[in-house]
Amino acid sequence: MTLEKVQAPAFTLQNEEGKLISLEDYKGKNVILYFYPKDLTPGCTTQACDFRDKYEDFSDLNAVILGVSLDDAAKHTKFIEKHGLPFSLLVDENHEVAEKYGVWTLKKNFGKEYMGIERTTFLINEEGIVEKEWRKVRVKNHIEDVLNYLKNGTK
Repeated sequence: MTLEKVQAPAFTLQNEEGKLISLEDYKGKNVILYFYPKDLTPGCTTQACDFRDKYEDFSDLNAVILGVSLDDAAKHTKFIEKHGLPFSLLVDENHEVAEKYGVWTLKKNFGKEYMGIERTTFLINEEGIVEKEWRKVRVKNHIEDVLNYLKNGTK
Protein backbone atom coordinates (compact mmCIF):
# COMPACT_ATOMS: atom_id res chain seq x y z
CA MET A 1 0.00 0.00 0.00
CA THR A 2 1.44 3.34 -1.01
CA LEU A 3 0.03 6.70 -0.04
CA GLU A 4 2.42 8.83 -2.09
CA LYS A 5 0.79 11.66 -4.03
CA VAL A 6 -2.63 11.22 -2.40
CA GLN A 7 -4.42 13.16 0.33
CA ALA A 8 -3.06 12.11 3.72
CA PRO A 9 -5.63 10.29 5.86
CA ALA A 10 -7.13 12.69 8.41
CA PHE A 11 -6.62 11.96 12.08
CA THR A 12 -7.10 13.37 15.55
CA LEU A 13 -5.04 11.86 18.36
CA GLN A 14 -4.17 12.77 21.93
CA ASN A 15 -0.62 13.98 22.55
CA GLU A 16 1.53 13.52 25.65
CA GLU A 17 -0.27 16.40 27.40
CA GLY A 18 -3.75 15.05 26.68
CA LYS A 19 -4.36 17.69 23.99
CA LEU A 20 -6.11 16.58 20.81
CA ILE A 21 -3.92 17.05 17.74
CA SER A 22 -5.34 16.87 14.21
CA LEU A 23 -3.48 16.74 10.92
CA GLU A 24 -5.55 19.70 9.73
CA ASP A 25 -4.04 21.80 12.55
CA TYR A 26 -0.89 21.89 10.42
CA LYS A 27 -2.34 22.96 7.06
CA GLY A 28 0.27 25.21 5.43
CA LYS A 29 3.16 23.32 7.06
CA ASN A 30 5.13 20.27 6.04
CA VAL A 31 4.42 17.45 8.49
CA ILE A 32 6.95 14.74 9.25
CA LEU A 33 4.67 12.00 10.59
CA TYR A 34 6.69 9.08 11.84
CA PHE A 35 5.35 5.83 13.24
CA TYR A 36 7.60 3.86 15.57
CA PRO A 37 7.11 0.67 17.60
CA LYS A 38 7.74 1.61 21.24
CA ASP A 39 8.92 4.40 23.53
CA LEU A 40 12.25 4.07 25.34
CA THR A 41 13.60 1.19 23.23
CA PRO A 42 17.03 1.46 21.60
CA GLY A 43 16.05 1.95 17.93
CA CYS A 44 13.12 4.22 18.72
CA THR A 45 15.23 6.30 21.09
CA THR A 46 17.95 6.72 18.45
CA GLN A 47 15.37 7.76 15.86
CA ALA A 48 13.66 10.25 18.18
CA CYS A 49 16.98 11.76 19.27
CA ASP A 50 18.10 12.06 15.64
CA PHE A 51 14.90 14.01 14.88
CA ARG A 52 15.55 16.08 18.03
CA ASP A 53 19.08 16.90 16.90
CA LYS A 54 17.85 18.14 13.50
CA TYR A 55 14.69 19.79 14.85
CA GLU A 56 15.82 23.35 13.99
CA ASP A 57 16.73 22.29 10.44
CA PHE A 58 13.22 20.90 9.97
CA SER A 59 11.66 24.02 11.53
CA ASP A 60 13.64 26.21 9.12
CA LEU A 61 11.97 24.29 6.28
CA ASN A 62 8.45 24.97 7.61
CA ALA A 63 8.16 21.42 8.95
CA VAL A 64 6.72 20.01 12.16
CA ILE A 65 7.58 16.57 13.51
CA LEU A 66 4.95 14.27 15.03
CA GLY A 67 5.75 10.80 16.35
CA VAL A 68 3.06 8.12 16.69
CA SER A 69 3.08 4.85 18.64
CA LEU A 70 0.73 2.69 20.67
CA ASP A 71 2.19 3.97 23.95
CA ASP A 72 0.02 5.99 26.34
CA ALA A 73 0.44 9.68 27.20
CA ALA A 74 2.32 8.96 30.44
CA LYS A 75 4.92 6.85 28.63
CA HIS A 76 5.25 9.51 25.92
CA THR A 77 5.81 12.16 28.61
CA LYS A 78 8.55 10.06 30.20
CA PHE A 79 10.20 9.55 26.78
CA ILE A 80 10.05 13.27 25.97
CA GLU A 81 11.40 14.34 29.35
CA LYS A 82 14.19 11.75 29.44
CA HIS A 83 15.51 12.72 25.99
CA GLY A 84 14.51 16.39 25.68
CA LEU A 85 12.32 15.84 22.65
CA PRO A 86 10.99 19.18 21.31
CA PHE A 87 8.04 17.67 19.41
CA SER A 88 4.79 15.92 20.30
CA LEU A 89 4.27 12.19 20.47
CA LEU A 90 0.75 11.00 19.67
CA VAL A 91 -1.17 8.15 21.29
CA ASP A 92 -2.63 5.56 18.89
CA GLU A 93 -3.45 2.85 21.45
CA ASN A 94 -6.11 1.24 19.24
CA HIS A 95 -3.86 1.45 16.14
CA GLU A 96 -6.64 3.13 14.14
CA VAL A 97 -4.36 5.73 12.57
CA ALA A 98 -1.60 3.16 12.03
CA GLU A 99 -4.13 1.11 10.07
CA LYS A 100 -5.22 4.13 7.99
CA TYR A 101 -1.59 4.70 7.04
CA GLY A 102 -0.95 1.01 6.34
CA VAL A 103 1.72 0.59 9.02
CA TRP A 104 -0.13 -1.87 11.29
CA THR A 105 1.40 -5.08 9.98
CA LEU A 106 2.27 -8.65 10.76
CA LYS A 107 5.77 -8.78 12.20
CA LYS A 108 8.15 -11.60 13.12
CA ASN A 109 10.65 -11.72 15.95
CA PHE A 110 12.55 -14.88 16.86
CA GLY A 111 10.03 -16.95 14.89
CA LYS A 112 7.03 -15.48 16.71
CA GLU A 113 4.41 -13.62 14.66
CA TYR A 114 2.48 -10.66 16.03
CA MET A 115 0.81 -7.46 14.88
CA GLY A 116 2.71 -4.22 15.38
CA ILE A 117 3.78 -0.90 13.92
CA GLU A 118 6.18 -0.98 10.99
CA ARG A 119 8.69 1.86 11.40
CA THR A 120 7.57 4.30 8.71
CA THR A 121 7.90 8.02 8.00
CA PHE A 122 5.58 10.16 5.89
CA LEU A 123 6.29 13.63 4.55
CA ILE A 124 2.94 15.38 4.20
CA ASN A 125 3.24 18.62 2.27
CA GLU A 126 1.67 22.00 2.99
CA GLU A 127 -1.47 21.03 1.03
CA GLY A 128 -1.98 17.81 3.01
CA ILE A 129 -0.70 15.48 0.28
CA VAL A 130 1.66 12.62 1.10
CA GLU A 131 4.75 13.84 -0.73
CA LYS A 132 7.02 10.93 0.21
CA GLU A 133 6.95 7.82 2.37
CA TRP A 134 9.76 5.75 3.81
CA ARG A 135 8.66 2.23 4.81
CA LYS A 136 10.54 -0.41 6.82
CA VAL A 137 12.88 2.34 7.97
CA ARG A 138 16.42 1.59 9.05
CA VAL A 139 17.28 4.21 11.66
CA LYS A 140 20.86 4.91 10.57
CA ASN A 141 20.96 7.97 8.24
CA HIS A 142 17.16 8.04 7.99
CA ILE A 143 16.70 11.55 9.38
CA GLU A 144 19.32 12.88 6.94
CA ASP A 145 17.40 11.22 4.08
CA VAL A 146 14.15 12.89 5.17
CA LEU A 147 15.84 16.26 5.62
CA ASN A 148 17.58 16.04 2.23
CA TYR A 149 14.32 15.16 0.52
CA LEU A 150 12.56 18.06 2.21
CA LYS A 151 15.33 20.44 1.11
CA ASN A 152 15.61 19.20 -2.47
CA GLY A 153 12.57 17.12 -3.37
CA THR A 154 9.60 19.35 -2.62
CA LYS A 155 8.16 22.32 -4.44
